[in-house]
Amino acid sequence: MQKVRLVRALIFPIFTYAAETWTIKAADRQRIDAFEMWCWRRMLRIPWTARRTNASILRQLKITRRLSTTCLKRILEYFGHTARRDGDNLEKIVVTGKVEGKRPRGRSPIRWSDQIRTALDTKVHTALNVAQSRVKWHKIVQKVVSGRGHDPQQ
Repeated sequence: MQKVRLVRALIFPIFTYAAETWTIKAADRQRIDAFEMWCWRRMLRIPWTARRTNASILRQLKITRRLSTTCLKRILEYFGHTARRDGDNLEKIVVTGKVEGKRPRGRSPIRWSDQIRTALDTKVHTALNVAQSRVKWHKIVQKVVSGRGHDPQQ
């Protein structure tokens, strides 16, 4: 559909600007998915009082990849990009390094590397070694992203 292509080309790039640096929590993922569904409903001119499920709208538009999954893909691709950089550059130090000193009380905040670890289900240092091979890293990213398509239960 032409409208789907317009939304993907004009609205989603503005929304996902610098998404590769985001730390996406579960609540953030729900908000991203809600924004995506709001865009699709506005595009189809479905009133908010209509009882249409998100899954039916996604089926109607033939959407296979959610916006939150696209954000995760960009995060993983950027991680692979920084892991392949030569030497000790600042990006690589930030991703792999530990900060000196004490942190405040309470639960530690979710770090960018934590979401890499949970998405890949492996340690960050292992992911850094695998990311040195662009072909292997691309296959891993595709596998992770394809496993997180749209959920028909939503």
